[in-house]
Amino acid sequence: MSTAPKRPTVNVLGLGYIGLPTASLLATRGYQVHGVDVSPDVVATINQGDIHIVEPELDVLVRSAVHSGQLTAATEPAPADVFLIAVPTPFKDGKQPDLSYVEAATRSMAQVLEPGNLVILESTSPVGTTERVAEWIAAARPDLSPDTIHIAHCPERVLPGRIIQELVDNDRVVGGLNDAATEAATDFYRAFVSGEVLPTTARTAEMAKLTENTFRDVNIALANELSLICDRLDIDVWRLIELANRHPRVNVLQPGPGVGGHCIAVDPWFIIDSAPEQSQLIRTARTVNDAKPDHVVAQVISRAERLRDPVIACLGLAYKPDVDDLRESPALRITESLAERGVGRILAVEPYAESMPHRLKELGAEWTNLQDAMQEADILVALVAHRPFRNLSAAQVQAKMVVDACGLLKQLG
Repeated sequence: MSTAPKRPTVNVLGLGYIGLPTASLLATRGYQVHGVDVSPDVVATINQGDIHIVEPELDVLVRSAVHSGQLTAATEPAPADVFLIAVPTPFKDGKQPDLSYVEAATRSMAQVLEPGNLVILESTSPVGTTERVAEWIAAARPDLSPDTIHIAHCPERVLPGRIIQELVDNDRVVGGLNDAATEAATDFYRAFVSGEVLPTTARTAEMAKLTENTFRDVNIALANELSLICDRLDIDVWRLIELANRHPRVNVLQPGPGVGGHCIAVDPWFIIDSAPEQSQLIRTARTVNDAKPDHVVAQVISRAERLRDPVIACLGLAYKPDVDDLRESPALRITESLAERGVGRILAVEPYAESMPHRLKELGAEWTNLQDAMQEADILVALVAHRPFRNLSAAQVQAKMVVDACGLLKQLG
């Protein structure tokens, strides 16, 4: 009688938007998973079978994984066969990559590593970071090297709101520091990923993820720049793009209030930092997208100046529709800027957040719901096309001054 091969034990370091879904998915697939996070509150929440982030289906997955005993969480790593690093990689002042979280996670797990272990960096990282992981491990554990443990990079490629599905369905790019590491990491992902697992080198895998997000950033910059031009020339940018996209080989993206999130607004800077002289187009796209929130603020101010005591409702604070993620959010930046400038009474509406961000509260903004905002506001600023906002009717906004930065109000009947 044959038995199925024993699944490797897994440590997942970082239980945020990528780490927690990955850990819970692996646990429900039969892996014994030890999740690690520096926040005791996050650890306690997960060990109770609850979640601290918003993602469809994640609550059910975590509850099942924890109650089955396949997923536990702690603030320190434990011995395992596979170690996944899924911690943040933001940038510091001057747009320099901040690898301190990756380094801290690497040094903490180094103490429990054993020969033959597989270490996979999933955090989106500048080219060369996987090599630095090897250096940090060697510094902490001189007895270990890429010849005795396998070290690889496999960047996440998921869309918030669809993370659980895309963790399984999407193709994955896997690159090790040597052929043996690439093979070990590729075999690990092929055990639970239904998409194709594509082997390459660590540096190519790192650059592939940066390229994917930079492609989006550059194309969004075109749409945002067109919106500025259309404002100047009195053209409806939404109709313009609709017509231009009828060409069989044209697909202009939609403009917005800027670009946010941890990926698209950050990753291009990793390329610029690595090759500043060769990344002129990428830098220009970043400049265009980073400046778009200021244009939206100027549009609101021009309308507010016509009123004595304007009430301004900012619809949406998240960086994209139907998520609770505020990282690098242009909508949040715009709302904060309006409150800081004292343009008027600022009403903040974000259906996916439980409370107002601390900075907005300090600036005197008011936290409210959509219904009350629609009753009180003189000016509507559509910043995020959340699903609850799409239930508005054209009649409801007809008497308001409007700044539609995301095309939300064009969709209303």
